[in-house]
Amino acid sequence: MPVTGVRHEVCDGIAYLTLDRPEALNALTPDMRERLTGLLERASADPEVRAVVLTGTGRGFCAGADLRGGAGAGSGERVAGDVARVLRLGAQRLIAAVLDCEKPVLAAVNGTAAGVGAHPALACDLVLAAESARLIEVFVQRGLVPDGGGAYLMPRLAGPHRAKELMFFGDAVEAARAERLGLVNLVVPDTELAATARAWAARLASGPTRAPALTKQLVNASLDTGRATAFAAESWAQEINMTIRDAQEGPRAFAERRAPHFDGR
Repeated sequence: MPVTGVRHEVCDGIAYLTLDRPEALNALTPDMRERLTGLLERASADPEVRAVVLTGTGRGFCAGADLRGGAGAGSGERVAGDVARVLRLGAQRLIAAVLDCEKPVLAAVNGTAAGVGAHPALACDLVLAAESARLIEVFVQRGLVPDGGGAYLMPRLAGPHRAKELMFFGDAVEAARAERLGLVNLVVPDTELAATARAWAARLASGPTRAPALTKQLVNASLDTGRATAFAAESWAQEINMTIRDAQEGPRAFAERRAPHFDGR
């Protein structure tokens, strides 16, 4: 039986993953979360997919976990250890799928992104936000600890002091401020969000595929490693990349004074 609430389409090398439960502001059910995770893992391994766009329908990007459906760590009665297990196999696995995807993942935040609904967007490689978008670390308002990778992602994007401010108070961050804090790359009018996302994704899909994958791995790992480890990883990433056809096409096109044609291999 197909999972409702998530639409999936691949067009021109771009996988579009759309949260489609607007009546609930796209709140994540366990089935939706599992489907998103699976689709990200599939896109990572599919040579025909060269970029991924994650967005939502309606007024919200994602209102977080659907607590009425038992998706949240703070819902229901559980035996000791169950909460950690639910998080590890659920929300944390989804965030890891975004971070580990070997294709660039672009978020187009079309409205409110709250709690664990904001973290998939923040885990993306590039984030576009509509002017009406808001990011809310809502956990404190429910008496909860931020989960779904929040305490890992926020300090790396906004710094520890800003991260604590946002998580301690749980105030809504409007799109313009989110851009100033480094949480999003660009804010655009609501009517231009979809077109801008398509344009950015098309640029990503027309470029080399393995070089950005290796670059993503290097950048993400650099935040948790020292200089010597980062330099060694960089050297081997370039060594690997130089065996790939796109890496040979780039210099050849430059020498021949023409635009490169990358085929993702």
